[in-house]
Amino acid sequence: MNTLLKNLTIKNNFMFAAVMSDEENCKGFLERALSMKIDRVEINTEKNIVYHPEYKGVRLDVYAKDENNTRYNIEMQVLKQSALGRRSRYYQSQMDMELLAKGCEYAELPDSYVIFLCDFDPFGERKYRYTFRTACEETKKVSLKDGRCIMFLNTCGEDEQDVPKELVSFLRFVHADLKESQTDFQDDYVRQVQKSVTHIKGSREMEERFMLLELLMQDERREGRKEGRKEGRKAGELEGAQEMLQMALNRFGELSENLLKTLHQQQDIEVIRKWMETALQAESLDDFISKM
Repeated sequence: MNTLLKNLTIKNNFMFAAVMSDEENCKGFLERALSMKIDRVEINTEKNIVYHPEYKGVRLDVYAKDENNTRYNIEMQVLKQSALGRRSRYYQSQMDMELLAKGCEYAELPDSYVIFLCDFDPFGERKYRYTFRTACEETKKVSLKDGRCIMFLNTCGEDEQDVPKELVSFLRFVHADLKESQTDFQDDYVRQVQKSVTHIKGSREMEERFMLLELLMQDERREGRKEGRKEGRKAGELEGAQEMLQMALNRFGELSENLLKTLHQQQDIEVIRKWMETALQAESLDDFISKM
């Protein structure tokens, strides 16, 4: 087992996205976050745990929809950031633009939630949950009814009397360090998530995806420092990207000489990155080749 993967808790972005890729886990999380029952959840796996060249980075958000077509964008936040509010604005507008681009009319736009799970108090009011909806400043009798909701969950809250105990148990589990996270929190849902974490840590496929993600993030950091460096550095980065792509494909078995030749002859690093995204989403080698 990869040592780094073994030491992860659910507060790690990769682990959180992997756990919430399971529909039952995501459904349980949303029910606790929103304090309502949900019949079923459908996960958009194409947007989980992948490298997005158009974003120039790794996106580990969880995208889901329920039986009412309500859309959810969930993200783990470990480090405090000053622009979380504006970031939530971007995520919500992104969901709307994707739906409109597919032909959805304004009146047909579904309700949407952007949920940040924070391992810190984003507003300093010691609340486990901060919920924001559009309100009229002049009168409470008027509602915009735009269907948008932004929520921040805080693992460091103190108002236990104001939120369900099931949510508090889960948030305490998220906040726990590695040793504490393995103890019994006396909560069936937390036990379910703990089993998922253990399963992910023992999965060869998830280990490979985690290793690839780590390499991609290292490469991304190098990209940010490479300005002003010599052309030889670019050649090294291209070679590294080709090696990572080959690693991603090796999980499907031995690669043919023709495919290896195609991979190594490609000199455009952006094409290699797009192929990497395809490889991480592919279900087989034939599936990858058909989408190249």
